Amino acid sequence: MSSSPEHVIDVTGVTKTFSGRKVVDAIDLQVTRGEIYGFLGPNGSGKTTFIRMLCGLLTPDAGSGTCLGHDVRTGQRAIKREVGYMTQKFSYYEDLTIRENLDFVARIYDVPDRAATVEKSLERLGLQHRRHQLAGQLSGGWKQRLALAACLIHQPRLLLLDEPTAGVDPKARRDFWEELHRLAAEGLTVLITTHYMDEAERCHRLAYIAYGRLLARGTVSEVVATARLTTWSVTGPEIRGIAERLRDRAGVDQVVPFGTSLHVSGHDAAQLELAIAAVREPRHEWVRINSGLEDVFISLMDQAKDNFS
Repeated sequence: MSSSPEHVIDVTGVTKTFSGRKVVDAIDLQVTRGEIYGFLGPNGSGKTTFIRMLCGLLTPDAGSGTCLGHDVRTGQRAIKREVGYMTQKFSYYEDLTIRENLDFVARIYDVPDRAATVEKSLERLGLQHRRHQLAGQLSGGWKQRLALAACLIHQPRLLLLDEPTAGVDPKARRDFWEELHRLAAEGLTVLITTHYMDEAERCHRLAYIAYGRLLARGTVSEVVATARLTTWSVTGPEIRGIAERLRDRAGVDQVVPFGTSLHVSGHDAAQLELAIAAVREPRHEWVRINSGLEDVFISLMDQAKDNFS
């Protein structure tokens, strides 16, 4: 099967069913070399199942395509050799040191000049001063660094990262993303799932999946523009009461608290303004704002629930 030389991932109609339910439903996805591609969606939406099909751990029930030029159905062994997969849960040996864990992974992949490769990996991820520390004694951020180093030890061409920053502090998350962009600049391709909107905005492109179906994709600006969502921000006293008065009005698709304000959004701008006019009071300040990625994804989630649940 041929694939575009630019496409590290190029799949069409990929589907997986468990117990009669389509967990991944006819997904098409193309990811180019050196791209950081965000794969977003609520828990249970099919993200992890899709990733496992890409890296050769599961076989699609339907659909076709390639990952790193290898057929996703018949080339699973080859794919596994060229992919680094970081799971949601820390999956390395907690009773081994950082260095011992990296050496073990390097042995599995039969990495040439293993000792030097492990030392280089320790230095790149800033782990050299902790090399003798047991993995089980590490904080979430340091476990994350170890997991990333292990994923990179065999020099993969594609990283598949499944919610790698869950439970990690903001400083560690920022450092992690800086490293991802350095790797992408060197030509490594990254497909990453995340629930953090600030992380989604750091991706070159992204896709949103719910109930196994791909609902939106493109750059952040393209996804926001395609949603055609109008949003107003309201601030002032007792705004919770405004939320209750607005929720069931025609034109109001969502009312979401954002700190001390509310974001009120809808797809029919004229109807939305009529709904707002009915509850507007001088003590509250209403400002029309650009819809953000979080506004759009909440809207997509609500639509998916209505259409597919």
